[in-house]
Amino acid sequence: MLQLPKVIGHRGAAAYALENTLESFREARRRGASWVEIDVKLTADNVPILMHDASLKRTMGVDRLVAETRAADLPKDVPTFEAAIDCFRELGLGCNVEIKPCEGREVETARLTVETLRRCWPASLPPPLLSSFKDASLATARDGAPQFARAILIDELADDWRRRAEAVGAMGVNTSGKKLTAPRAVEVREAGYALSVYTINNAAVARALVGMGVQCIITDAPDIIIAALNS
Repeated sequence: MLQLPKVIGHRGAAAYALENTLESFREARRRGASWVEIDVKLTADNVPILMHDASLKRTMGVDRLVAETRAADLPKDVPTFEAAIDCFRELGLGCNVEIKPCEGREVETARLTVETLRRCWPASLPPPLLSSFKDASLATARDGAPQFARAILIDELADDWRRRAEAVGAMGVNTSGKKLTAPRAVEVREAGYALSVYTINNAAVARALVGMGVQCIITDAPDIIIAALNS
């Protein structure tokens, strides 16, 4: 069974600092998180960076697509994946690495993500968990770095969730905590998969989900959820 912490900081500690930045990871650590979740995309010149959206506009105020921007032209607060890994080493943070490809770049994004992990991930940290909404990305990760555990990302679990998980050799399921039903949670756990949910910032909801069998809560406010689950 895949072992995960009870709480993972979503894009660092996104309730308190700009998401997917080194400061957000430091804030997550200050607030008690032992793991964070990040999003990895490729620049125009194939450098893995941390960014959730296809565009830089929402988080960085720059109306430009990531896939059309070279790494050297990125805003200074956008870290490369390598810089983020260095930060995790410094802070002692584990990581759920979401492979978040721009449209049509599913295979190359996964390939360069796992190449970076194989080259840079510190032996002092727990092995990362790779997740993605894109089955082609997870299949590429499986083939390129089978030593790293994988989780399928599905917004709402349908009847085909297990077929998809088996097809990419996943050990975990990450899904929306707002859409997860108790019967599905039982089904996932009884099938032997680790079960994580996103993005839960309410203490009572987090406790209820754990009562349904959820093992890991991904949250913007790790301090609140850690306190709730330890009370």
